[in-house]
Amino acid sequence: MEYKFFMHMEPPKITHQQKRVGINSAGKPYFYESERLRDARNLLTVNLAKHIPTNMITHGIRLIAKWYFPATKRHKHGEYMLTRPDTDNLQKLLKDVMTDLHFWKDDALVCSEIVEKFYSDIPGIYISLEEIT
Repeated sequence: MEYKFFMHMEPPKITHQQKRVGINSAGKPYFYESERLRDARNLLTVNLAKHIPTNMITHGIRLIAKWYFPATKRHKHGEYMLTRPDTDNLQKLLKDVMTDLHFWKDDALVCSEIVEKFYSDIPGIYISLEEIT
């Protein structure tokens, strides 16, 4: 099984790591998502929802994700992006949304990952899911 798609969008730069902490009336801390993080989650949800596999993945999977951020005057098309956000933080939110949308039974099934981030004239996120046997 191999499943590939490209989501033409400006990838969110905010990451799952950027949750907020509040203190409730009993003095206990709690975590919540900022408006920007909720917006990023919603953007990924709307774009990923168009690509949900017909059958939920229930076996080992290799996830290849290529993040294409808009090229600038300083950073040309095809150049690797060497600044924040970190790839591991980008992946966390992506995999959480894919889990919520039932791409797979559990994101623990992702046993191999290849993640790259670039500048591109065409921003978006390329996803490839490959069965690991």
